[in-house]
Amino acid sequence: MTLGDLFNLLSQNPAIILFFFVAVPLTALLAGIFGRGEGHLNPWKYLYCILIYLTMIPGIFAITLNVYTFLFERQSIYNTNLYTQILPLISMIITILIIRRNVDLIEIPGFDRLSGLVLLLTGIISFMWILDRTHIIAIAILPFQWVLILFLVLLVAIRFGWKRLMS
Repeated sequence: MTLGDLFNLLSQNPAIILFFFVAVPLTALLAGIFGRGEGHLNPWKYLYCILIYLTMIPGIFAITLNVYTFLFERQSIYNTNLYTQILPLISMIITILIIRRNVDLIEIPGFDRLSGLVLLLTGIISFMWILDRTHIIAIAILPFQWVLILFLVLLVAIRFGWKRLMS
């Protein structure tokens, strides 16, 4: 089964994916109602952690997929799959906004790792897009190790800049 086959299967049977991406924000909303003011305490904090991971992993994947299809494949926006490319983003944004009302996201275990994953993916996609758009032919005379070193320096610079921006 390919990724395209999976997306086609999910598009043909939308009940499962609709249930999942509606249940996660609804659970966050109910947790916010029942645990108002207690989001920083252990049982609620770990429930929010699970909800964040359940919605952010598909959301990050959908963002990456959208960027790839629009920048590299040059797909038209009219061919966007609502169930696999738009619904995870909407669910992720709604879930994060609901959870933010009850607890500071920094207090949620592992949230910093997800932001690091987003930063890493942004760096990789940016580097790939720059290489795709510039059509650098002179890079072929460089040894591949230098290209990897340049890429790692770019990632370290982005991470350092992000930490300076956040502090």
